[in-house]
Amino acid sequence: AVAPCSAVSVRQETQQQFPIQDGFLQLSVLLLPCESVDMKMAGLCCWYTQLLLLTLTGITLGGSDGPRGVALPFVFDPKATCEPPCRHAGICIRNNTCFCTRGYEGETCQFANCYPKCKNGGECLRPGKCRCPSGFGGKFCHRVVCDGGCWNGGECIAVNGEAKCICPSSWTGSRCQDAICPQGCRNGGACVAPGICSCPDGWIGGACHTALCKKPCLNGGKCVSPDTCRCRAMFSGPQCEERKKSF
Repeated sequence: AVAPCSAVSVRQETQQQFPIQDGFLQLSVLLLPCESVDMKMAGLCCWYTQLLLLTLTGITLGGSDGPRGVALPFVFDPKATCEPPCRHAGICIRNNTCFCTRGYEGETCQFANCYPKCKNGGECLRPGKCRCPSGFGGKFCHRVVCDGGCWNGGECIAVNGEAKCICPSSWTGSRCQDAICPQGCRNGGACVAPGICSCPDGWIGGACHTALCKKPCLNGGKCVSPDTCRCRAMFSGPQCEERKKSF
């Protein structure tokens, strides 16, 4: 038979370090000799794990309210197995029980955890990284974002949960891209700036309402459309230059 461990009268302490993403986990296992706990197995001396202290040290994540180094005593089984295995550097502390590194949660540490939480329906892809739905942006999806932006001084705000541009009084359109001409632009004219029309050839004026005749209308005739004169009763011709004969 193998002699018991009575010769070992002092407690032994072992330490093992596990590197993780934001620092390291320090595992301190305090062992007592077999005689102290009266445990033997198959005639061999066994060591009994009395205490496992897990201490999270190193750099804490920005924005975390946790202290720099937290001592958490709990029961730890070094022979434990977890199926499915712990993800994202999580540690299997008991059978099918994972201890997750900071920034992850879930039964197998499968879910990322963003702090603060992703807002407006955003999804946490990895610690501190949100994927935002359409209409929202920023690190935590807290900012309203209009696709293509708001032009000409428009402001992007959320209306019934959707991003929308609120335009100044002289602009309109989904991005405030269309100018408003209160007088209207007639005869095919286009409003290119607030109150300003761009007129097609043959038309002038603030609302493109005045026809232009390259040759002037004579004898009191009036230009009513491009290069078209409307003559008084006594005159005719393209420029109203001919007096009608009286019979």
